[in-house]
Amino acid sequence: MSAGWLRRRFLPGAPLPSPRPPGPRASPVPYRRPRFLRGSGSSPGPGPADASRRPDSRPVRSPARGRALPWNAGYAEIINAEKSEFNEDQAACGKLCIRRCELETEDQEWLMLCPEEFLTGHYWALFDGHGGPAAAILAANTLHSCLRRQLEAVVEGLRAPRPPMHLTGRRVCSSDPQFVEEKGIRAEDLVIGALECAFQECDEVIGRELEASGQVGGCTALVAVALQGKLYVANAGDSRAILVRRDEIRPLSFEFTPETERQRIQQLAFAYPELLAGEFTRLEFPRRLKGDDLGQKVLFRDHHMSGWSYKRVEKSDLKYPLIHGQGRQARLLGTLAVSRGFGDHQLRVLDTSIQLKPFLLSIPQVIVLDVDQLALQEEDVVVMATDGLWDVLSNEQVALLVRSFLPGNREDPHRFSELAQTLIHSTQGTDGGAEGAVSYDDISVFVIPLHSQGQGGRGP
Repeated sequence: MSAGWLRRRFLPGAPLPSPRPPGPRASPVPYRRPRFLRGSGSSPGPGPADASRRPDSRPVRSPARGRALPWNAGYAEIINAEKSEFNEDQAACGKLCIRRCELETEDQEWLMLCPEEFLTGHYWALFDGHGGPAAAILAANTLHSCLRRQLEAVVEGLRAPRPPMHLTGRRVCSSDPQFVEEKGIRAEDLVIGALECAFQECDEVIGRELEASGQVGGCTALVAVALQGKLYVANAGDSRAILVRRDEIRPLSFEFTPETERQRIQQLAFAYPELLAGEFTRLEFPRRLKGDDLGQKVLFRDHHMSGWSYKRVEKSDLKYPLIHGQGRQARLLGTLAVSRGFGDHQLRVLDTSIQLKPFLLSIPQVIVLDVDQLALQEEDVVVMATDGLWDVLSNEQVALLVRSFLPGNREDPHRFSELAQTLIHSTQGTDGGAEGAVSYDDISVFVIPLHSQGQGGRGP
């Protein structure tokens, strides 16, 4: 494995459609900014006159005044300081109208239920791309449709006091309700399952689209769904969401990186050693071992260990580690800084045939916030942002900015977008940033107000 390989790294960042028939290669995914930013003065892409390409002038963009987002949420974004040609973040938001599916009756006739019978929810999503913007754009265009289909498949279970075993209209056996009760299955478990299935479906669609268009790349995904008085936060990657209240800061997601998922990744390499092609060691050591370490006793840990032990260094231990580096510099197979998300189906370790996709998960972790059970105050918000914000600001610093900004701006109908802009400005060495620290990454921020919205996601 050459030294050049070590130096060159990628930087982090209804049924499925039928496979494409043979034919000409599809057109590349066109670059664009989020749909709700149109009319805000943002340009479709970089160019000589685009001020966002000058490191001394990185404008913060928000939706045009008068363009309301769901729940009057705020949004702002800033492009990176020439880390990549395009802003690789993408965002999406909107209303989810979840209609009841067609049901098959016992006489095999199909019944289309009234279009008025549906649940209404709301949706906010951030996608942080790497290796290009294509995967993030496809995710922004696709995931909400996948989620709606998955929710429609279980909508009767969402409306029932206890999810029924069958949704076909056929008679169920007497043990079915008991089974559901014994398993403790609730309506929110159906929403969690719908999110998990939608993420997997979206990843498969993205894989086919990228292959068909000859493009590459991947993205992380952070999604919030308001439905029936609850907020579901689904995370696959290293973006973050927190609840900020007057006397509380509550994490609503946890970052997935090669370090945080070390044991899962090592377990996969243990079960399928051929995935490493003899080029890597799955074991973790406190530092990269050298030839002088042969025969010495050094600290290590394997997939079954949360603690550390000692072993004598063998020749196979000198291979490049499966996970290398610390903190933000940690890389999976020396290549990727994230361990969950969409895309990267064609990504290989440079100058090898080793694929990264087997080690990457598209399935999110879902945390449920019962909004209806909170005694909400006017300044209670959820802040969702890509990792460029959290590289510079801690949860506590973000909460301090929220608490200092909102009370003095209660009469401003655009205060949540103004707050999102303030959070981004604070990562540029001003407005309360961490000792003047600057984030050079793409940053996208949603600020979702909860007050007076607790019933907003219930629907009929």
